[in-house]
Parts: sequence; structure tokens; C-alpha cells
Amino acid sequence: MAIEGEELARACAKAAEEIQAEKIRVWDMRGVSNLTDYMIVCSGSSMPHLRAIIRDVAGIVENEHGAKPVNTEGKADSRWVVLDYIDVMVHVMHEEMREFYALEELWADATELQWNGAGSEQTDGVHRTSNFTR
Repeated sequence: MAIEGEELARACAKAAEEIQAEKIRVWDMRGVSNLTDYMIVCSGSSMPHLRAIIRDVAGIVENEHGAKPVNTEGKADSRWVVLDYIDVMVHVMHEEMREFYALEELWADATELQWNGAGSEQTDGVHRTSNFTR
């Protein structure tokens, strides 16, 4: 069974970090938007970097967790692509587009989950990542 919600958001953010996406930010949109439960925004510095982030987030999350985006909106050449997992939307943007559209300002009412990077813990012999703080 594929993962959902916060666990899926964590997996997407971690995959983005592994391909060195920049400025990863995550918001809990529950109670703020009916569009999705979690929004992630990350940046790439070039077209090849954007393509790599898109490819690797989708590939890693599918291979490790069995979740595929139900829709991918945009192309890397447009400098803004959205991977839509229903519960989670991942916005992969070139830094110029990110500054211009300022999505962070649109979501000011949502709770931002602080992405702490590649931290992990082991509990009861099961490896769990715990990278969000509220």
C-alpha cells in the first residue's frame, strides 16, 4: 500500500534533498486549503537540475514507497513543475519563477513544517525518518 499524508510529504522532501534541491519548504495545508493536505516547494538552479529533481523525486518515492504522482503539471523547460500526489503537491521551481510567483506568501496562513534535513531515528528496530518540526 502506498503511503499518504505527512509520511508522503516527508518522503518527497527527503527525495528532493537527496538530489540537492534548494530551499525545501513544507506546509501543512489541512484546514487552510481543500486542494491538498501538504505543499512542498523546492528550487533548482538550472534546467538539468530541475529535470533531475523531478525525475528523482518521482522515481525515489515510487521505488521506495509505491506512490506515483497522479498528475505532473508543466515541463522542466517551463521552469515550474508540479508533482500531484493528491495528499501532497510538490512544486519544483527555478529560483527566478519562485521569486516571481512567491507561493510562500500565498500560504502564510498555513503551518510551515520545518524541514530539518536528513535526520533519522530508529525505534523498535524500524527505521523512521523524523524530519519535520512544527
